[in-house]
Amino acid sequence: MMSEMAKAGRQDWMDGARAMLPLLPGAVPFGMIAGVVASNAGLDALAGIGQSIVVFAGAAQLASTQLIADAAPVFVVILTGLVINLRFAMYSAALAGHLSALPRWRRWLAAYLMTDQSYALSVLRYTARPQMSLAAKFAFYMGGAIPMWTVWLAATAAGYFLGNRIPASWSLDFFVPLSFLALIVPSIADRANAAAALTGGAAAVIAWSLPFNLGLFLAALAGIAAGYAVEKLTPKQGEDA
Repeated sequence: MMSEMAKAGRQDWMDGARAMLPLLPGAVPFGMIAGVVASNAGLDALAGIGQSIVVFAGAAQLASTQLIADAAPVFVVILTGLVINLRFAMYSAALAGHLSALPRWRRWLAAYLMTDQSYALSVLRYTARPQMSLAAKFAFYMGGAIPMWTVWLAATAAGYFLGNRIPASWSLDFFVPLSFLALIVPSIADRANAAAALTGGAAAVIAWSLPFNLGLFLAALAGIAAGYAVEKLTPKQGEDA
């Protein structure tokens, strides 16, 4: 019996790793950019690479490091990182119904390793297979999360040490929005999400020149407001139009 359970756990772990595999190449240029930015900002290797261990949040790392290089006020750096990572609070709430019964240290580990990719893949898996056990859910989650953490750390280190030796013609920064679009586009399943995405994206383009990435705050607020407004104005199924 125990061997069957262990075998099932290994299978779920492998399923998670296989599901994450197509997304790992997109994390490589993203991580290298984070390393290059840290190197160009004058951070030493411990701080430049260590942030990928301590923070482990690509977009927040990029934005915060750029602000540090621009000598932005400390509260702006911290606030920027918090705003960018607010989505993880929503991710955690969505996963709580699946993983909240885990021991505390496993919940903390899952929270630390959480990424957009691991969240999206896990929710899709759990929804498609509602009969999954708690152990199977955790195994699948970790099967995807650990490879992503490993690739991200290695890519950050490579970017840091290669630094300016990466040719500008490679245009690695082009992969950053692509990696997010690959996750965002499939999640736009209703009018509220579409309104939030389009409004936030338009606001980010319009306000891109504001100092200290303040356009990011405006874009986030605009997207949230647009999605909320559409959600409230859209009749629910079963209600009168």
